[in-house]
Amino acid sequence: MTARLKEKYNKEVIPALMEKFKYDNIMEVPKLEKIVINMGIGDAKENPKSFEAAIEELALISGQKPAVTRAKKSVSNFKIREGMPVGCKVTLRGERMYHFLDKLVNIALPRVRDFRGVSPTAFDGRGNYALGIKEQLIFPEIEYDKVDRVRGMDIIVVTTAKTDEEARELLALLGMPFKK
Repeated sequence: MTARLKEKYNKEVIPALMEKFKYDNIMEVPKLEKIVINMGIGDAKENPKSFEAAIEELALISGQKPAVTRAKKSVSNFKIREGMPVGCKVTLRGERMYHFLDKLVNIALPRVRDFRGVSPTAFDGRGNYALGIKEQLIFPEIEYDKVDRVRGMDIIVVTTAKTDEEARELLALLGMPFKK
């Protein structure tokens, strides 16, 4: 599965980007650096079991053990103290990154209800793309019957592109379904 995406990058994406942006050297062509998946878990303080379930689901989706993120400051309105667990995140690189991107583009996103494509404007100005998902049920590893609560997640695709236009073209050539 991942070999297909890597092969596509080498045979189709690199020549297309070199032609479009007139790069002199193949090392100038933007590539994927990492994918960060973040899941904020608001009810972690009241329900530690749901926190464990969220970590388990993120591990299933990404194929890697998530790191627990903790609160940096105490916030009395949210009843959060410094150091309390508030979420979990995974950083994917290499083979796992390509495997996850392939699964996201070809399996998970088409399963979203009323899906018309992802926003073409969610770039940060430095060639990185952020994508929010409302429910973890779109991934094939998650069994609907075993889900205690629907949770969303943020997926950030970090590239070596210098501009948003380069990054948009890279992701489009890799199969990201942008809205027209």
